[in-house]
Amino acid sequence: MFLELTPETLLRMKTLEERDAAERKAGSRDPRRLRQISSETGRFLALCAASAPDGAWIEIGTGGGYSALWIAAACRERGHKLVTVEIDPYKADLASETFRAAGVGDVVDLVPGDGVAYLEKVGPVSFLFLDADKELYLPCYERAVPLLVQGGILLADNAVSKRDVLELFLARALSDSRVDATVVPVGEGVLFARKKARVRGSGRA
Repeated sequence: MFLELTPETLLRMKTLEERDAAERKAGSRDPRRLRQISSETGRFLALCAASAPDGAWIEIGTGGGYSALWIAAACRERGHKLVTVEIDPYKADLASETFRAAGVGDVVDLVPGDGVAYLEKVGPVSFLFLDADKELYLPCYERAVPLLVQGGILLADNAVSKRDVLELFLARALSDSRVDATVVPVGEGVLFARKKARVRGSGRA
């Protein structure tokens, strides 16, 4: 999977990595700043996606498209598609440019709009990655968990670096009897939650 990344994908990844590093070094507060995941986190996402059961793959918060490029590697491995949702028009345009440059438009569908609203109209989900505005994590989570198939995977970035901001979200996920969850110390910390089988007689999904 990783050894099969195309020169076009690797070049676009490098471009985005260099921009992100420059913005971090400059301490940019521009709302258009990328704030993207690390390459280690990208590899982790791809491995999780490649291991997910059957169902829809969704990303909430596309940014510049960097994380979607890693997940796209798993799409090719599995013959799957990723739907990635971005509410900011500037970042959606940047992501579109990324997907064209990397040649992944056949496995990545970009949906401009609100992530919570998008989750209101999708079917069974087997893989979901959250990397949007932090106040959206909890409403996305509450909407997404009932949609997850048995063994479905939900990941959320910044679980360590933004732990204070995400306190309610993390407390909810880590104490939710519908999933097994932990925080993985990769990159800025990733919340990993896996949907359990339905408990017989509980009626809970």
